[in-house]
Amino acid sequence: MRDIKNSRAPRVKGKANRFKKQRTPWAWRRFFGKLLRVSVYLVSIALLTCGGVLTARMLVASDFFAVARVRVENQQRLSQEEILALSDIQVGANIFDLDLDMIGRKIEENPWVATACVERIFPDEVMIRVSERRPAAIVSLGYLYYVDETGEIFKVLDAKDSLDYPLISGMDRQRLLEKPEESRNELRAAVELLAQLDRRNIFQLDEVSELSLDAREGMTLYTYHGGVPVRLGTSGFGDKLDRLEAVYRELQPRLAAIDYIDLKVAERVIVKLDDKFSRGKG
Repeated sequence: MRDIKNSRAPRVKGKANRFKKQRTPWAWRRFFGKLLRVSVYLVSIALLTCGGVLTARMLVASDFFAVARVRVENQQRLSQEEILALSDIQVGANIFDLDLDMIGRKIEENPWVATACVERIFPDEVMIRVSERRPAAIVSLGYLYYVDETGEIFKVLDAKDSLDYPLISGMDRQRLLEKPEESRNELRAAVELLAQLDRRNIFQLDEVSELSLDAREGMTLYTYHGGVPVRLGTSGFGDKLDRLEAVYRELQPRLAAIDYIDLKVAERVIVKLDDKFSRGKG
């Protein structure tokens, strides 16, 4: 008969074959090798950067970037010498020491200069490009001033300035100070009307000696010969001038006998004869 006591299954020891983790020693040699390479790399970068900065400073401070030439472009009324004097750029100055914006503003202090652009042209040249104002008319404000095509009053006339421009009268100095934008719009409209006359074939700008502005009556032109007022009102100048040109060749020889020409009535040209000539005919 089988011995039950002796036939028990052998006991299995728990976790007898469990993996035992082995500790590996720190790879000091490899760590210090990487650290050394990184350190050498960073030190090299720092040396190169410092060397580059020092080289750049020495180069900038050298005569290589000293101003040798100053060129001026687009000037017409002002001479190159006048613009150079306004710029105050000295030959031999370091090109990096120049404040280009400030130099441009100094040049623009001259009333003839609308804009001045100053540029460096490496290694040793400076370029100044100017845009000059052009008078479109003369405006009377107690003194005579030039006004440009934008309606900007930019210069009081002196003895050397030409008077060969149409005169704009009727502007009020006090109104100009109190309502500058509105006054400038009126001046701009007046200048645009003069420009339109300059493009016409019969009643041209040469036929006009003066343009008068009035807040209520609008614009009135005065003929060069005879000083005859041509009343235009406030708008529709193109159509009104077309009507005038249709009869102007007939009127031109008789300007001395005309008191005024009124174009403010739609589709009509009203011609008022001077009373003394009317009485003479009667």
